[in-house]
Amino acid sequence: MNDNFPSHRLDVSRCAFFFDFDGTLADIQPRPELVFISGPLHASLEKLAALCPVAVISGRPLVQLDEFLRPLHLPCAGVHGVERRTAQGDVQQLPLDHALLQRIEQELRAACAPYPDLLLESKGVAFALHYRQAPQLEEVAKSLAADFAARYAQVLAVQPGKCVFELKPKGANKGDVIRRFMDEPPFAGRIPVFLGDDLTDEAGFAAVNQLDGLSIKVGEGASGAHKHLDSVGAVSAWLAALLAAQSPDPDYEKDNGDSQ
Repeated sequence: MNDNFPSHRLDVSRCAFFFDFDGTLADIQPRPELVFISGPLHASLEKLAALCPVAVISGRPLVQLDEFLRPLHLPCAGVHGVERRTAQGDVQQLPLDHALLQRIEQELRAACAPYPDLLLESKGVAFALHYRQAPQLEEVAKSLAADFAARYAQVLAVQPGKCVFELKPKGANKGDVIRRFMDEPPFAGRIPVFLGDDLTDEAGFAAVNQLDGLSIKVGEGASGAHKHLDSVGAVSAWLAALLAAQSPDPDYEKDNGDSQ
């Protein structure tokens, strides 16, 4: 963490928090379905949501986010903003040609068939080519993603990530999602704070910076974020310390801060 990181000086009551999921709230695992949120971090997230607006913005679909976050049921944006649930519970989705997306998925599966170690994750409205377990296939994944993005340029865009190339619908952007949340109650009028770890989060950092908020990069790598935390564990420790500074309960820090 930066030495001058203002953890205890941040007034949560004036803020709205946005979190990426993989690599920010949950450590990245060999396969996407193996991730989990630690008990202490989940408890801190629940306490934070009782104090101020909190939303999760991820490349994962809403249904997966809800499963990992339960019993919390937060405002969320899934698939980089293709789908979004507001604080009032309304679910919005970008207009998409689902028949075309089904055809693209079939073609992608055929193209990936010669590479059994390349994991194709279908999100229904987006596709991820994971090569974490087969780093030698990075160029294959990159080439396939670029080829499909060029062939279907009217609907798809490439989004590089950590050991993954995603094909997401055009118009899905974490920065735009944050701006939409910030235009609505209860987020409107607050200071946005966004934590993310990946290239997919840079648009969100840029939006938060333009809104005079606090952007926090998790992990290594160049970023437009204002501040830096080393890992998911550091996110958990920072959030526990931040909440302890707001909390009247003297046992909160003891119970949550040393449980990494």
